[in-house]
Amino acid sequence: MNHTARHAGLALLRQHALIAGEPILANGAGIAVDDPATGEVIGHVPDLGAAETERAIAAAAEAFKTWSRSDPHERAAFLRKWAALIDDNVEGLGALMALENGKPFDEAKGEVTYANGFLKWFAGQAERLIGETQDSPLGHLILTYREAVGPCALITPWNFPAAMLTRKLGPAFAAGCTAVVKPASQTPFTAIALAELAYQAGLPKGALSIVTGDAATIGKVLTDSPLIRKLSFTGSTGVGRKLAEQCAPTLKRVSMELGGAAPLIVFADADLDLAIAETIKGKFRNSGQTCVCPNRVYVERSVAETYAEKLAAEVAKIVVGNAFEDRVKVGPLIEDKAIDKVEKHVAA
Repeated sequence: MNHTARHAGLALLRQHALIAGEPILANGAGIAVDDPATGEVIGHVPDLGAAETERAIAAAAEAFKTWSRSDPHERAAFLRKWAALIDDNVEGLGALMALENGKPFDEAKGEVTYANGFLKWFAGQAERLIGETQDSPLGHLILTYREAVGPCALITPWNFPAAMLTRKLGPAFAAGCTAVVKPASQTPFTAIALAELAYQAGLPKGALSIVTGDAATIGKVLTDSPLIRKLSFTGSTGVGRKLAEQCAPTLKRVSMELGGAAPLIVFADADLDLAIAETIKGKFRNSGQTCVCPNRVYVERSVAETYAEKLAAEVAKIVVGNAFEDRVKVGPLIEDKAIDKVEKHVAA
């Protein structure tokens, strides 16, 4: 057991939400967040509602007035400084994610590095927000330029609590947008820790809030608000459809990354050893809890039996356990509902 890493994660754990940088404490109540490997409660976040969400939206709208007009080079410098702070805290952020999500520590650290790549990329993009000019057939000169959309609502999932946050915040901040974030209740601490580092890097407090609480309540306030001009959501198709419907009356722009149904196909002329290695890599990542994990495998009949035997032998070698145990490659499922779903699949 890597106790040093675990302690590094706990050192970054903050039991509060953030409204324009102001901590809203849980005080041991609210929403309990557990380690899915053990069921141990590692902390709480407050169960916020409509009033707090409105405050966060108002702060984002006010901060947008100046942040959207700031020098793009300054926004780029902020993103690079934020990325540098994340680089300095990879171990702690990875451990914190492993604690609340359950994914193996090395896999969690890999996600932090992957997540930080978005900030580094969009730091460069902030310096290239250029428009275009072209002549029209009527002899007019057409000018186009880019401007920030406005305050954004960002709703992130539990399976990639760092990467899905930075992939949304990186371009938003580069463009000059402000944001209100609703992280998944299973994994809020990673988002809170990243936000604290963003403030430390110089982000105006009003430009970012992390609101924790009931997803339906907070989501409805975000979608109803005329001040929120864009919503980005990663999650299930059903919830995405509902959010898009709720955004329609205020004509918000929406970006939806919804559930997939990924098949994996193995033909008879395939390198079976490679096919099995790729099957395991794809299917068992984050305990099979990602939108790109194969949901089913189609194997050409002539090699199906051999493929199944080899796959079973390799799967039997996978070490399953707590995120901080040596050689563990697969952690727990996120919650009891996920276990029930798997058991139904097996029984079907």
